[in-house]
Amino acid sequence: MRYIVSDLHGCFEQYQELLAKIDFSEKDELYVLGDVVDRGPEPIRILQDMMERPNVIFILGNHDFIMYTLMKKLSVEITEENYDTHLTADILLDYNLWLQDGGQVTAEQFGKLGYPEKMDILDYMAEASLYEVIENNGKEYRLVHVGLANFAPDKDMDEYDLYDFLEERADYSKRYYPDENIFLVTGHTPTVLINGWGKAEVYRKNGHIALDCACVSGGKLAAFCVETEEVIYIDGR
Repeated sequence: MRYIVSDLHGCFEQYQELLAKIDFSEKDELYVLGDVVDRGPEPIRILQDMMERPNVIFILGNHDFIMYTLMKKLSVEITEENYDTHLTADILLDYNLWLQDGGQVTAEQFGKLGYPEKMDILDYMAEASLYEVIENNGKEYRLVHVGLANFAPDKDMDEYDLYDFLEERADYSKRYYPDENIFLVTGHTPTVLINGWGKAEVYRKNGHIALDCACVSGGKLAAFCVETEEVIYIDGR
């Protein structure tokens, strides 16, 4: 079976409960639609678990991208040659903004790792996908974290750039693709904030499947099964 989840945000306990509930095995695949890190209690532990599973497919989220970008820069050894150019005011400002947006727990846990462990995590994050496309029974699921900026119905997925996937929220009030067998699957926007929905449950209308049920804020962690179209929930804390 193939399952899709999003916005784990450090909720390691719920992530493990979900894997147990779906009886996740080597024969299955799990697609994680980004924002693994920040806000919740154990973001680094989730990343380390994902790294050990070849059947987990990691799609980059905006929080993951910010963490990777900053930790890549801040993990460089400061020397006489680079000390006055490497840590710019812009980097330090971005770092402080990230801490305020939930990055504190990620930064603290990442900072406790040895250098080889840090590099392993950063290498893993560098290989994350920006999108995935999967099919089942004539239906096509286009998996991204945030949405699709600069969208056009006939635009191929590889024609979008990094920021098209990470900067513009999906518009859940409109159908993106005229073909009713093509679905845009997203995280990022808590489903309780979708106009006319307001529930911590998966939103499935207008060709959308929105999966961020705000587990880290006391909602739910949701997994969509591609083969059965069933949704499995784990309560947040």
